[in-house]
Amino acid sequence: TLLFSATMPKRSVALAQSYQSNAGRISTISAQTQHADIEYHAMTVAPRDAEGAVINVLRYHEAPNAIVFCNTRAMVARLTARLSNRGFSVVALSGELTQSERTNALQSMRDGRARVCVATDVAARGIDLPKLDLVVHAELPSNHETLLHRSGRTGRAGRKGVSALVVVPSARKKAERLLKFAKLTARWGEAPSVTEIEAQDEARMLALEAWQSPITERERGAVDALLSQFTAEQIAAGFLRQYSERHTAPEHLDPVGANPVKARAPFGPSVWFSITQGRKQHALPRFLLPMVCKAGGLTKDDIGAIRVADKMSYVEIRADRAEAFVAALGEAMVIEGDKNVACLDAPPKLVPGKPGGRARRDPDAGGHAKSKSKSKPTDAPKRASRAPQTAKGPTPKAHRKGEGKGTPRKGPPQAAKGPKPPVGKPNSKKNRACAAANKA
Repeated sequence: TLLFSATMPKRSVALAQSYQSNAGRISTISAQTQHADIEYHAMTVAPRDAEGAVINVLRYHEAPNAIVFCNTRAMVARLTARLSNRGFSVVALSGELTQSERTNALQSMRDGRARVCVATDVAARGIDLPKLDLVVHAELPSNHETLLHRSGRTGRAGRKGVSALVVVPSARKKAERLLKFAKLTARWGEAPSVTEIEAQDEARMLALEAWQSPITERERGAVDALLSQFTAEQIAAGFLRQYSERHTAPEHLDPVGANPVKARAPFGPSVWFSITQGRKQHALPRFLLPMVCKAGGLTKDDIGAIRVADKMSYVEIRADRAEAFVAALGEAMVIEGDKNVACLDAPPKLVPGKPGGRARRDPDAGGHAKSKSKSKPTDAPKRASRAPQTAKGPTPKAHRKGEGKGTPRKGPPQAAKGPKPPVGKPNSKKNRACAAANKA
């Protein structure tokens, strides 16, 4: 009985001992540390550049086969489309594929028709590609065992491999914890830049065997024709351009922690214009901006502030572009056929108010203040009282909500309560005593 396993945990060893007797154990581990042939790189990138970092890692290493791990099927589909659009020969492996589709994808990796495989953890189990030299973790795994399993796809049979982790700032602690639990040491740094990738491409180009091979008789005529028509510098430049066109252009990545939003320069002198479309006509700044730019031949840098009131909107335009804006609208000063535009002598005075409380200044009502309070007036009529109660009905309460103390109740007056006469003979002793008590 022979048992083979990539790992031998205690449960597997106990299972083997229960079925084998005096069995010999053959170990092929060449080093005491696990994954000794795998070099780990942890790259910190900005959140918006995570996918761009994957592209740069693939371009920097240019491995014969590479696998990119994702956590979900949706991410596999997204990254596969992104890499395919950038010119990579890529296949996808996820749990929704049939066995034939999975076999065809792996075969395309083995025969060179595809160079990159994007897969999930479950779909990648059991993959054994002989030339898989690069593993990229586009998303960090959930535990350290999955990290070891992913990275173990490379560095096999004496070959060297690279396992690269794409780490956004919010996942830095998680990456450090995974590496610690897995007892791995990674080299921290940034993702390969455009300059580093171009230098790596130049080194690979100069290392081609074609430079050292002698010129054959079939090539002699073409070589002499090139030398007669072009200089050596032009020939070298043409070869370099053709070599670059065969590779995907790298991504420009922002430094980690840098703010990509640039501070806007001071707007300067401006002129305000009013438009007869306000909040009640569903006017919004994101709709007004392209409408004004298209009608007046402006750009978004020519527009300053945009204020929206109930019935009017106000747009600030750079002073040196105001005349061109008026000329583009013409004498009618109309946008989209029914929105009148007028030039203001001064900026509009808008005082925002809180809904449902304080009064606010409404610029459409001539500057008068409108109260938005929902409280009832002090002279509001009181709530109508209930219908008069009959003698047989329940006695109404003295005070109800909304009625002040001392408010007279409507309806016939109720008789004073007294002891009820007992049921019996009309001239009995008890009846005479009860009548005397009522009279008192």
